[in-house]
This record gives sequence, structure tokens and C-alpha cells, in this order.
Amino acid sequence: MGGILYVVATPIGNLADLTQRAAQVLGEVDLVACEDTRQTRKLLSHCNLRTPTVSYHEHNEASRAPQLLGKLSQGASIALVSDAGTPLVSDPGYRLVSAARKQGIRVVPVPGASAVLAALAGSGLSGNSFYFGGFLPAKTGQRRKELEQRRGEACTLVYYEAPHRILDALADVEAVFGDRTVVMAREVTKLHEEFLHGTAADLLAELKRRPTVKGEITLLIAGASRENPAAGEQTPESVKGAIAAHLERGASRMEAIKAVSRELGMPKREVYRLLEQAG
Repeated sequence: MGGILYVVATPIGNLADLTQRAAQVLGEVDLVACEDTRQTRKLLSHCNLRTPTVSYHEHNEASRAPQLLGKLSQGASIALVSDAGTPLVSDPGYRLVSAARKQGIRVVPVPGASAVLAALAGSGLSGNSFYFGGFLPAKTGQRRKELEQRRGEACTLVYYEAPHRILDALADVEAVFGDRTVVMAREVTKLHEEFLHGTAADLLAELKRRPTVKGEITLLIAGASRENPAAGEQTPESVKGAIAAHLERGASRMEAIKAVSRELGMPKREVYRLLEQAG
């Protein structure tokens, strides 16, 4: 009879966030497969557990998965964990879980902490629907392309980003999304937890005042306005009409352009371009 593969969520910072069920599973399984055995042993020690561990990460996933599948097929129970949060969410594990399913081995998720959901819950942005894109591409061209493709999405956009790339990423977000609301969630559940709200330009200015930026970062971008077409569907006439509506309400030309940029989720320079085309 085959064993069971448990996919166990672990804390993303505060160890108190480990669920009772997760602690029980980690204590009862035959083996814990983890990204960094040193990191997981700290968690096990916190729970007074001595369950054996084995490394399972992106560099040995191809070779380690068959070994773990062999143990599972022989009846062993294994808990799959990542260093923090829910396995498979921008972390290794897909190969093992997929293969286990195909072989008829029971897979049991043990839910818990997730940086994506924690950041979304605390952001103040809509959580009715959202798009999670994992880590933003490291190269500017690819990052811009990804953001451009999502500019018209009505749902909240959620990405992970590395601290050493956050300034470049925010510059690209500003270029693509203009004055749309952006939230940076940093070190969620940890001692120095921080949520920054504003436009990408606001966040960029704040971070540039700091000597350095550290910690785990989740970047959230408000969805395109549901009351307006996606930015890519705008015409010179529709932009001119939107500007005119603000002017009629007493806004200055600059205020109207900024407002339309924010409402349509498009850079101010694009609003200018379409406005000039309208004549």
C-alpha cells in the first residue's frame, strides 16, 4: 500500500503561524523533504520534533524526486515543505506532486501561511480576483513585457520581487501603469513588517531616501478601472472625452491628465500622445 505525500505550509516569518495540524503532521511522518535542511531543523526544533529531513530543492529536484517516490510507493509518509510559506508557490515541488498523483499516491495539502494571501489581505486592494505572477523577470525588457501584457487586467496583480531589484521594478511599473495604486508589502509577519501605499513614483521616492532595502517583498498593483476600457483599447477620442469630463468639473488640464492616467491605468505620456492625436 502506498504512502502519503503531505504538502505542508510553514510560517513565512512568525513561527507562531505554524498550524497545529502542520506540527502534528511534521511529527508523525517518516521523512521531511525540505529546501534547506538547516532552516527546517530550526522549525522542527522549535516544535521539539526530531523527524529526519532530506534536501529537496530546485538544483536536485530531478534526481531526488524519483528517490522520494520510491519511498512513497513502499508505504512511507513524507512531508514536503519549503523554507517559508506554501510549497509549489514560486518554490520547488511540482515535479514530485505531479508524479505522485500520476502514480496514484495520495497527496494531502496542509494549508497555512502564504505571502501572496497575507500581502493581499493587508494591502487594501481588491481580493475578489487577483493574478499572481511569481517573481518578476530580472531583465528590464522581459519585465516590461510582462507588465505591459497585464496592464488591462481588472484584477489585482501580485508579484514577488527581490530587494536588490525593487527600484528598477518600480520604475518599470511607473512607466507602464502610470499613477495607478501600488502597494509594497515587505517582511510580512516579521518584526519589521511594512506596507507602503501610493503610486509607483511615490514608493520609488520613499525607497530612494533609504540607504538600503532589505527583506522579502511582495508587490501589488491595483487592477484597471472596471468603469473604463483597458488602456490598450483607448482611442484618441475616448481619452479626449475623459479629459473633457474632468475639465468640465473644474480640474486643470494637468489635473485632468493625471486623473485619466490613474483611472485608465496608463502612463501620462501615453495620455498626452493620444490627446495630441485627437487634436
